[in-house]
Amino acid sequence: MKDEKQLKYDKAYLRIAREWAKLSYCERKKVGAIIVKDRAIISDGFNGSPSGFDNRCEDENGETKWYILHAEANAILKVAASTQSCKGATLYLTLSPCKDCSKLIHQSGINRVVYMQDYKDVEGLDFLHKAGVVIEQIPEEFL
Repeated sequence: MKDEKQLKYDKAYLRIAREWAKLSYCERKKVGAIIVKDRAIISDGFNGSPSGFDNRCEDENGETKWYILHAEANAILKVAASTQSCKGATLYLTLSPCKDCSKLIHQSGINRVVYMQDYKDVEGLDFLHKAGVVIEQIPEEFL
């Protein structure tokens, strides 16, 4: 059984990720990510356009543009551009990772993912499980 202190922190970091998601300009889905190492937030991210691009995430048909970055990719890229390392960190997400982001999570050294809501495709979670990453879901209603 998860220790109560860790659960308290997990819920707090997920609430922060949920707030961070509100910064996204995307209309279809707003996703937030927080990377925590040794109880310190080392990075954050939300889904959106790459730097220098228009902030509109969807095209005229309401479809997400192909180049939109996912929240976890943005958070991992911020760490990559810093002196920090994701090795041994926990990633908190409002939405479980897709297949592509799961590869980034594994390669970055993140060893635990805590998320609120399931993404439409669970192949990313399956991959992370096979890679030995600890995965936990805490639904929004329990925050």
